[in-house]
Amino acid sequence: MQKNINIKNKKARFEFEIIDKYTAGIQLTGTEIKSIRLSKARITESFCEFNERGELFVINMYIEEYIYGHQFNHKPKSERRLLLNKRELKSLKKEVEAKGNAIVPLRLFINERGFAKLEIALAKGKKLHDKRETMKDRDNKKDLARIKKNFN
Repeated sequence: MQKNINIKNKKARFEFEIIDKYTAGIQLTGTEIKSIRLSKARITESFCEFNERGELFVINMYIEEYIYGHQFNHKPKSERRLLLNKRELKSLKKEVEAKGNAIVPLRLFINERGFAKLEIALAKGKKLHDKRETMKDRDNKKDLARIKKNFN
C-alpha cells in the first residue's frame, strides 16, 4: 500500500499570481522515482524554462539521492524534462515570450497509476504591495479564527 505523496511549493503562491495551471509528467530515472516515493524532494526554489528545441525543463528541483543506490544514483539538482502536449507547450511558450510571465511548479505528486506528476502554473510576479496585502489577509484570518475559538 502506497502512501499519498503531495509535495507543495507554498512560496510560489505568495510570490506569484497564478494565471493558468497544467499537469505535466516528469522524465525520471529509476532512483529518482524511488526517492520521490520516500518524499525526499523539494520544489521550493525551482522554476521551468524552455530550451532551444522548445522542450520544457524543470530546473533547480532537488531530489535527494536514493540511499540504496550505488554507482547508478542520480544527481540531486539536474534538469528534468517535463512531458506536455505540443499544443500546451506552444501556448505556454507564447505566453512566456510575449508577456514575460513565468512557469513555476506548484505541486509534485504521484497519481493513481504510480507516475510522478508536476502541477505547474503560468504565473505573473506579484508586486511588493500585493505581497503585503496577502500577508495582511492571512493575519486577519488567523485573528478571526482565534477570536471564534475563544468565543465558543
